Amino acid sequence: QVQLVESGGGLVQAGGSLRLSCAASGRTFSNYAMGWFRQAPGKEREFITAISWREGTYYADSVKGRFTISRDNAKNTVYLQMNSLKPEDTAVYYCAATLGSYYSNYPYWGQGTQVTVSS
Repeated sequence: QVQLVESGGGLVQAGGSLRLSCAASGRTFSNYAMGWFRQAPGKEREFITAISWREGTYYADSVKGRFTISRDNAKNTVYLQMNSLKPEDTAVYYCAATLGSYYSNYPYWGQGTQVTVSS
């Protein structure tokens, strides 16, 4: 099992940047594919990016070219660098972990961190 804690959210102006972190417990972090999802008010949760245990990366079209996912297995942490933020990026951001493929179900979730982008 793994426990996840996100941090780094906040308020930023459009065009700005934020870096989210997700710290994981456990000694087998490197075996997990890690994903970032977000949920805006009144909308369903959506996948935005993932990184496999082999460090392959995958992005939703809505964030491709603006967001970058990375991981540091020595620190049991996955990061989400968000650049050129837009008001429509406003959402609660969640990290998630799975021992399956990045497109499989994610059984482990963090509590979420709020990102607000002002226009």
